[in-house]
Amino acid sequence: MFDFDGTLTQCDTLVLFIRHTHGWLRMLCGLLCCAPFLIRFKLGYYSNDKAKERLFSYFYKGMDYAEFKRYGEVFAEKVEKVKNGEMVKKAEQHNRDGHMVYVVSASIVEWVSPWCKNHGMEDVLCTEAEVGKDGRLTGRFKTPNCYGQEKVRRLLAVEPNRDTYELYAYGDSRGDKDMIDFADHGVWVCK
Repeated sequence: MFDFDGTLTQCDTLVLFIRHTHGWLRMLCGLLCCAPFLIRFKLGYYSNDKAKERLFSYFYKGMDYAEFKRYGEVFAEKVEKVKNGEMVKKAEQHNRDGHMVYVVSASIVEWVSPWCKNHGMEDVLCTEAEVGKDGRLTGRFKTPNCYGQEKVRRLLAVEPNRDTYELYAYGDSRGDKDMIDFADHGVWVCK
């Protein structure tokens, strides 16, 4: 089980994806508009889930889902430039050894999955964006933000018989602590 941002990559990809879809200027203006709740989040007055969903909504509410998905597919090329080569090799080795490799991330599946598939990691458990009946993003999340205990819950939803497998987990942030504590072999990835 591998975290994505800061583990398989060298950084958080949310801001990179926003820059990819909106450009530098619109990204900076948007981040300034979102500053009040982002500051409250950093000070601990606003939950990670709410802050992330509000930021996502600011930039993507109303975007055509097909366009959003295309952005994610093209973004895989940009992720390649910020990948953590050592950890990617570790994931690929687990794959070659016949292990199930899950990438479990709070990032949105549309920009995580294309890159993971390029590296033979087919099983991706991520935060999912809600799509309205009109085919446009609503700005809300369809699933809970895949962060903290939610990472463990997602894994158990697809691999419920915990006593039948040995679990390796790799992560780099407090959002990965529950996953690492849950594993038989938890590995903190240092930057």
